[in-house]
Amino acid sequence: MKFGIIGLGKIGGNLSLQAIRKGHQVTGYSLSLEELNFFKSKGLESADSIHSLVEMLDPPRIIFLYIPHGEPIDDVCEKIIPYLKSGDVLIDGGNSHWQDSVSRYKKFKDQGIYFLDCGTSGGVEGAINGACFMVGGDIEAYEIAKPIFKDLSVPEGCMYVGPAGSGHFTKLIHNAIEFGMLQAIGEGVALLKASDYKLDLPEIMSNWSHGSVIRGWLIELMEKGLRENKFDELSDYVEDTREVRWAVEFGLKKEVWIPVIAQAELALYRSRDSENVSAKSVALMRNGFGGHPLHKKKT
Repeated sequence: MKFGIIGLGKIGGNLSLQAIRKGHQVTGYSLSLEELNFFKSKGLESADSIHSLVEMLDPPRIIFLYIPHGEPIDDVCEKIIPYLKSGDVLIDGGNSHWQDSVSRYKKFKDQGIYFLDCGTSGGVEGAINGACFMVGGDIEAYEIAKPIFKDLSVPEGCMYVGPAGSGHFTKLIHNAIEFGMLQAIGEGVALLKASDYKLDLPEIMSNWSHGSVIRGWLIELMEKGLRENKFDELSDYVEDTREVRWAVEFGLKKEVWIPVIAQAELALYRSRDSENVSAKSVALMRNGFGGHPLHKKKT
């Protein structure tokens, strides 16, 4: 099949390479000329604008968007809508808020254009070798794009979830679960490092990857990271796109008890506070009421 991808970053770009490898024709557009030239050298048909990308595809057009949520995806949607025709299928494969996806669905629906919200999981490795897709929107639109979804996913890794917004909502909850798992593994590693035993942490991760109850890809990634990096040289700052806060907000609204997910989200905020103001405040108060010692920052 022939389809388009707007946004050739880690996920969109590698999905395009997987598609090309599997015999699909992919037309791509990126704001980065460097990205565009790289993927063009790999067989991508490059477009120099959103308009030209649409014109290079035959109707019904299938176009994936791998753009950051919020203003960037809104900007692309505003630019592309005048060029699409009734029956075209636009797919947001990023991590947009599910309610924003419902609003975009309605806007495109009014023009006779299909809009699918597609949660994409599996990371860079999944984009290269086979992803996991959770798709929301009109079933007839899903059926049009289904051959592409099926070909770019792992076996049983493609699912039509339900109406507009359900794909991105499902992916959000997936990410919330992921945060809890990451935090539990991180805390486990902290306990191992704090022990009096001289433990080979990468080997322990390898051991846990073979037959243990907690075996899985995240444990494998922990082993890989420990082998490739010196732990003590790493910063404790954790990069995050802050989407799981939407799950926490949803849980509060619906009064769903999610202590693990909420604590995992809050744990990330600690890495933003390089001065750890709250801990310093506690130390000051404990010094005031109990005479507990204050420790100065090491220089």
